[in-house]
Amino acid sequence: MNDHTDAADDADPASNPAPASASDPDADPDSDSEGTRLRLPGRADVTSAIGRLVWRRRNHRDQRVAGEASARNAVKLEPEAEPGPPLADATAEDLDDHAATQFVPDPQAAAFFDVDNTLIQGASIILLARGLAKHKFFTAQDVASMAWSQVKFRVSGKENADDVAAGREKALNFVKGHTVAELTALSEEVVDTSMLDRVWPGTRSLVQMHLDAGQQVWLVTATPVMLARVIASRLGLSGALGTVAEEEDGVYTGRLVGDILHGPGKAHAISTLAEAEGFDLAKCYAYSDSFNDMPMLTMVGNPVAINPDGRLRKYASENGWDIKDFRTVRKAAKKAVPGVLAVGGLAGARAAVKSSYGVRTIDQIRRIF
Repeated sequence: MNDHTDAADDADPASNPAPASASDPDADPDSDSEGTRLRLPGRADVTSAIGRLVWRRRNHRDQRVAGEASARNAVKLEPEAEPGPPLADATAEDLDDHAATQFVPDPQAAAFFDVDNTLIQGASIILLARGLAKHKFFTAQDVASMAWSQVKFRVSGKENADDVAAGREKALNFVKGHTVAELTALSEEVVDTSMLDRVWPGTRSLVQMHLDAGQQVWLVTATPVMLARVIASRLGLSGALGTVAEEEDGVYTGRLVGDILHGPGKAHAISTLAEAEGFDLAKCYAYSDSFNDMPMLTMVGNPVAINPDGRLRKYASENGWDIKDFRTVRKAAKKAVPGVLAVGGLAGARAAVKSSYGVRTIDQIRRIF
């Protein structure tokens, strides 16, 4: 998929200066027919414009590198990979929502699932951070900060560039100097103790239907690939595409390969994998809860919105996409906050949510997740 930037994002007041008054006594002789002075951009304008252009190109480049690296590092899990504990069965309510769904066996068709709030309830990186905090990788304040970023994202539905950058730095700091084997073992512990019981039964049922049809099923996530692979292994999936941290001789260097895998990066990863595996994207399925995954959703022939945010639900409805919502008030009240907010610093996060977004009660915060 080609990268693109909305025209609105490219707009710059410096490139469209306000016209001077037609009665300006100092009107330039090179003004237009209505006497409007034409202002040439100054050095600051040019520097600012170049900076924005370089940032956009670098971001697109890094996402391409991240996507391609994720696909190259994708490992198909062996059939005998150790499964996790039995998962909760889908309820009648879950199954009724997609009982008519049937998948035709086709080696050119594959299914791509986002993880956070699509496959599992909550943010996988927060659950990982909680587990690592027990082993002194993080402080409680670090985890609370990550949780607050998730609160803002779930409320606004938009990624914040500063939060993404901060998350990148935290991720790099915690892996640097640790071995791949060490962090893989910790990821297995976190998945088995904190994640498998948070898998949406309805989504799990969809996953199984794809597998039963002989189709490959891949996770596509901003989550560190070491964690995503463990989730995929436990669920018996084909593999996982995730954020790749650089390693040398089995030790993490503290650098990412490209960037955190999100947005266009996911599309690049899928495209690269599809070419290697011989998938026909027109026959493939993609599942996500977030409008930020539009690049991934729009590149396949069968996009599906699962537990969608407001913007994705609106777009999916307007374009005739399938929408599946496995959330209920009962489920949200039971599990939502423990997985994201109850990690330390809850009072501060609650106060900040109230102040910034007008959310008045913890029950409203629960419903966000």
